[in-house]
Amino acid sequence: MTQGASVGVAVAFLAGVLSFLSPCVLPLVPSYVSFITGLSLDQLEQRRWTAVTHALLFILGFTLIFVALGATATQLGRLLNYHQVWLERVGGGLIVLFGVYLLGGFHWMLLERERRVQIQNKPLGYLGSVLVGLAFGAGWTPCIGPILGSILLYTSTGANLEQGMVLLLAYSLGLAVPFLLAAVAVERFVGWFRRYRRYIPLTTRLTGALLVAVGLLVATGYFSLLAGWLQALTPEFLRSRL
Repeated sequence: MTQGASVGVAVAFLAGVLSFLSPCVLPLVPSYVSFITGLSLDQLEQRRWTAVTHALLFILGFTLIFVALGATATQLGRLLNYHQVWLERVGGGLIVLFGVYLLGGFHWMLLERERRVQIQNKPLGYLGSVLVGLAFGAGWTPCIGPILGSILLYTSTGANLEQGMVLLLAYSLGLAVPFLLAAVAVERFVGWFRRYRRYIPLTTRLTGALLVAVGLLVATGYFSLLAGWLQALTPEFLRSRL
């Protein structure tokens, strides 16, 4: 894996974690867990393996959607490969724009409209959890949209098909790992969320600042500089495995 690709995977994973911490996802996690399992919060503590199984199937659903989006974005980027320099500039500029939006610099009605797929009654069984995950992945929310959109834009500017799918898989894992941990220990998650809730606006602004920085690097073609700097900080025994 090249330096730029490895750093891109790390950034994509971090973007997934930040999506989980966004105000459109984090407060709804207990409800999602209870919905896909059909269990109350008290029952979830007693039937952890049931919660884990349904959570993994839910994760599978939205991962399939995100990886498919990554493949689509990559193919689109390959079609526009002749205009690669301009694709990087425009894509980086849009990532900066998403970052400024999260920083509160302006309002964008397209991003502020709720576009999440609504499912009133979950289908029975394990297949239902996969379908809910697919619906979650296909949805569009004001918070997850700029972050996911930025990863897709970055993917379209330089990744091949395999790298594009890996990037969106990393993004999905960043969203999946904390969700799975919340499903395993939902009561602890609720207690942690009550303490963390006050910091959600700060997390959103930090996410915006990260997108601005990444967007500028992509637009100017200097994303590889970040990769080289991080590569220099990586121990030799890890570098040999990348």
